[in-house]
Amino acid sequence: MIGKQRKKLLSFISVFALILSLFSPFATASAEEVKSVAEAIANNNGVATVEGYIVGVTKSTSSYSHSGPFTMATNIAMADSPDERDPGKILPVQLPSGYVRSGLNLVDNPDNLGKKVQITGSLEAYFSVPGLKNSSAYSWVEETDPTKVSAVTASPEAGPVKQGTGIVLSTETEGAVIHYTVDGSEPTSQSDTYTDPIVINERTTIKAFAVKEGLTDSRVAEFTYTPALGGLRIHDIQGAGHYSEYANQYAADVEGIVTKVADANNFYMQDLQPDQDPNTSEGILVYKKNHGAQAGDVVTVTGQIKEWVLDGYAEKLETDLPVTEINASAINKIASGQELPAPVILSKENLPTEVIDNDSFGEFDPEQDGIDFYESLEGMLVQVDNPKVVAPQKYGELVVVPGDVETNTAAGGLRISENDYNPERITLDINDEDFVAKMGDSFKGSVQGVVSYGFSNYKVLSDADSLPEFEEGPAAREETSLIPEEDQLTIASYNVENFSTKTHAEKVTRLAEAIVKNMKHPDIIGLTEVQDNDGPTDSGTTEADLSAALLIEKIKELGGPAYTYTDIAPEDKQDGGQPGGNIRVGFLYNAERVTLSEGEKGSATDAVDFEDGKLTLNPGRIDPANEAFEDSRKALAAQFEFKGESVIVVANHFNSKGGDLPLFGKVQPPVLNSEIQRMKIANVVNGFVRDVKAEDPNANIVLLGDFNDFEFSNPLKALKGDELTNMIEKVRAEERYTYNYQGNAQVLDHILVSNNLAKKTEVDILHINSGFMEEHGRASDHDPVMIQTSLKPAVKPEEPKYDHVFNLVNYHAKKFVVGPHNALVIMDGTSSLSQGLWLKKSAAVKGEGLRNTKVVISSANKGAIVDLTGSDIKEVMVESSKVVEIRGAENVQKWTLGKKADTSHIIFKDSEGEEIDSPYEEEEAA
Repeated sequence: MIGKQRKKLLSFISVFALILSLFSPFATASAEEVKSVAEAIANNNGVATVEGYIVGVTKSTSSYSHSGPFTMATNIAMADSPDERDPGKILPVQLPSGYVRSGLNLVDNPDNLGKKVQITGSLEAYFSVPGLKNSSAYSWVEETDPTKVSAVTASPEAGPVKQGTGIVLSTETEGAVIHYTVDGSEPTSQSDTYTDPIVINERTTIKAFAVKEGLTDSRVAEFTYTPALGGLRIHDIQGAGHYSEYANQYAADVEGIVTKVADANNFYMQDLQPDQDPNTSEGILVYKKNHGAQAGDVVTVTGQIKEWVLDGYAEKLETDLPVTEINASAINKIASGQELPAPVILSKENLPTEVIDNDSFGEFDPEQDGIDFYESLEGMLVQVDNPKVVAPQKYGELVVVPGDVETNTAAGGLRISENDYNPERITLDINDEDFVAKMGDSFKGSVQGVVSYGFSNYKVLSDADSLPEFEEGPAAREETSLIPEEDQLTIASYNVENFSTKTHAEKVTRLAEAIVKNMKHPDIIGLTEVQDNDGPTDSGTTEADLSAALLIEKIKELGGPAYTYTDIAPEDKQDGGQPGGNIRVGFLYNAERVTLSEGEKGSATDAVDFEDGKLTLNPGRIDPANEAFEDSRKALAAQFEFKGESVIVVANHFNSKGGDLPLFGKVQPPVLNSEIQRMKIANVVNGFVRDVKAEDPNANIVLLGDFNDFEFSNPLKALKGDELTNMIEKVRAEERYTYNYQGNAQVLDHILVSNNLAKKTEVDILHINSGFMEEHGRASDHDPVMIQTSLKPAVKPEEPKYDHVFNLVNYHAKKFVVGPHNALVIMDGTSSLSQGLWLKKSAAVKGEGLRNTKVVISSANKGAIVDLTGSDIKEVMVESSKVVEIRGAENVQKWTLGKKADTSHIIFKDSEGEEIDSPYEEEEAA
């Protein structure tokens, strides 16, 4: 699933005061010293200013072009010598669009080749080698030459300026004369002579050089200025939508009060003169290196308006929404220490609670669409009162809902459903990975922060040290409700999260404790994410017997049974997962209770089949060569014997949800790219089940594992088919989850049983991990699932005996009243009763004629039971309050109620005897 491998960017403090911020358009730093190219290559991290010569452009990894004509404007290459050609001594430099690219690129500025320059940017890999990315500023370096006139400089520096700004040109050479042009042509001694500031009223490129008798002329310096739009307020820039109509334009003197300083280079500000449109945000992100702003400062900002994608995964430019920002060239402080604007209160009154997006961004509708709602508050100060924590803290983030918003799991979390992915979730980024909180905890008081976006999700930037009083909730790690019984088989599914001999001893103990105590040592445990014997070490090892033995020994040490382990080792690096780990599915089984049926163990490439009542390989992989399983775990089937009966258990670990587009991403609705492979795997595994059932209709089959999808998803529906029952669907809704992602409780782990086992099977999800942190005892990121079942064939119930039987054949009347107790009425398709069939006491009804007949339950005696099993019925009216139980209720097309009848005490059951919800409650809800 997406998120498992995510590493949150952290803050580090070094002698160079390096800060990597989650919320800057560029990684930011205080670069006190200028680095050489060699130093930048050797220590390639953080933000720095690098000095060197432009020696060409980067064509590909360690491949450079050193002579023109150049065709690539997006990068240049730097070195410590203008003649350097050794790729190991050259630094590729990314040129983002804007004045840096326009001023430095060699396509438009071929004369820059060989010039010395200082460039500020982020030191990180570029073209797979040490590089400089996100270049934000540059300046030319003049090498001292007493025979040459010093280069012309300009104030203010090139970039966006307010319309009407005067540009002052100067040179350090006393008595030198400056000649310049503003039409893009190269200046000569015949060009205009600089005397007064050059006024900027339109986009202008100034080219200038200086001359003095007896000295060589200076080089030509170039300065490009863009007049910035005046009079814009923040809500004008933000607009009512996800993208600013002013993107890539320049704005002058945009005013706001600083509400939050994200780091040395980024802050958020908010307009003190808001408009009356709730759809337009009053907040915005401002980027400027070493801005020096503080909360409470009132400032004006001049700079370029950008839609900038902040921190995220490698594919963020394709998946994530951008944040509107001003890349500032100038910040002017008007006042300081001012009171911040009142925050927007997030509550059940304004939070969308069901819809993230339902129109593919066709309409900006913050009242209905969660993705539009948060965008309408981007950059603004908000407040959450009495937040309730719905998921364990992760990456320094707390997912909460306001205190007045309902949760829907017993432990206080938010469970997804087919049409509701909980847009009311609010991610508080408190930037404290040590904060301990679990599902169901809460705060007494209010949390304030600024709405931002990162890693495919909206979030509220807050601080751990400003959180109100914390209150622990009652949620505790559970023990199974299934009580071990001698003649009942218990089977569990457990994702043990990259378990191997390299697993920390504390986690080994926790996993073993869960199996012994919480799970009460099931007879069979299907394990997923078991790694090979040296874990993530990429040694070519694929066997996992030592990894399993480590867990088995700890279980025995804690008082559990001596489990036996079986699996089939995968081919090296063919089943996905952590590189070098070779994760696979396998089984632990208690040999004192169950026996692995006799049979030859398959290999990684052998395909198992079912013949003459048994697997051809035991254990054996299901069609491992099928392209459906490419780079994913292969399903493993094993046949066990219990109390003289046989059961086939199939362990699964379907491909992850990696590659699916995010819920709050730039593509709506999100495309589920990974589902394609899971559908293929589901069809393969279901095909195996169908083959077994075709050979033996009474075969007992159990599918378990981490299916990486939800009970209502297409892959799980395909897997279930007509042959299986997903026991997860029998779990109460408020308990139905095994995993938590970004605050959404959801089911990824399932146990399905063949239909012949379903009525004899109980299920339990043990919430011991997904809602908790390691500090609470968590051992994995998944909760285990268990079933208890009987493999013995069901005993057919005796046919009920009736005291009276009425056969209505070709019978036509207004009504037929059944007065005797314990009567059976059979009404064939040729009969008709215009006013219905009236039941006065306990009775059963059946027959084709009921499809067009009204049945009236008007029982005169207390404790009456009415059995509707076996036939479709047009309508049932309950007229009497004396009936206590109605069976076969799912067969009724329409339910009506007499004037004085009360159905609150009636027990409704389906044709199999399972209690179901009252159909009258459903009609009232509708």
